[in-house]
Amino acid sequence: MPALRILVCVKRVPAPGAQITLTADGRAIDTRNLAFTTSPHEECAVEEAIRLVEGHGGDITVLTVGPPEAEEQLRFSISVGAQHAILVTNDRVADGADPDPQATARAITGAVRALEAEAGPFDLLLFGNESADSGGFQVGVRVARALGRPIVNGIKAIDISDAVLTARRECDDGFEVYRLGLPAVIGVKEGINLPRYPTLPGRLRSKKAEVQTIIAEPPGGGLTMVRFETPAVEVTETVLLGTGAGAAGAVVDLFYELGLA
Repeated sequence: MPALRILVCVKRVPAPGAQITLTADGRAIDTRNLAFTTSPHEECAVEEAIRLVEGHGGDITVLTVGPPEAEEQLRFSISVGAQHAILVTNDRVADGADPDPQATARAITGAVRALEAEAGPFDLLLFGNESADSGGFQVGVRVARALGRPIVNGIKAIDISDAVLTARRECDDGFEVYRLGLPAVIGVKEGINLPRYPTLPGRLRSKKAEVQTIIAEPPGGGLTMVRFETPAVEVTETVLLGTGAGAAGAVVDLFYELGLA
């Protein structure tokens, strides 16, 4: 089987568990005190691409639609094993606008077509099942549809043999098994593997790597921003009712309060 040519699409997202605050107008996330990382499903997609190339040979291109700061996530992917990095951006994205799934998919589709016209088709496009911030579940499907390629989401195992990709997806009764001819598009789910950490030589290599920039001017998406809403923070309080027999009265009162007595 010939060596594989794989493209992995990733997204720069706030680090999981971070406290999210909004700007005063409620239309954007205040990023001044946030740390950023690669969306977890996509981190697993990068690792899966590395494992496939280790088994079959080939090279990996990692691509993101985002601001110039997203180079950090591209370079991290290079530090663990990717060879090429593509930043797709424009002035609106650089100013902090987060394009909706339609606009993002159009930007990626345009970049893929340009890259394939130059160097030939990718055998496999890998996406995360969904991004950790917006969770739209749409971008990979829209890109596959635009390129006319088969796609399966929610994948937890991949094997390639004789230009046929076998993918497994968990279901209530065990696994669903799909077989797709290449080129294909796969949405990877966190847990398919355990992503590796970068080595020191990998980090040094990533600092010297060239990040190609593509300026995208896609048509606008179909969504209109109104505002973000954050749920009220629930404050819990623990009250010590007492110890031993001295707590009996407080316990009885609590039972009445809860309607249990």
